[in-house]
Amino acid sequence: MVGDERGALEVEDLLKIVLVLVIVYLVVNIVFDVIEGTLSLLFGLPNLIGLLIVVLIVAWFLDYL
Repeated sequence: MVGDERGALEVEDLLKIVLVLVIVYLVVNIVFDVIEGTLSLLFGLPNLIGLLIVVLIVAWFLDYL
């Protein structure tokens, strides 16, 4: 019969597919976490630049430069 091929995948093959999908899911999560961390650093960058400018002005007034 033509319909006898149903369920032809073995359990090991299905487990390999599930394992690959879980690995892809974990890699995507890690990549998004790294991107989110990088973006949070970039959004905090103007504050760091402002702090650096204040430190340089204070150092200029105190004749450290």
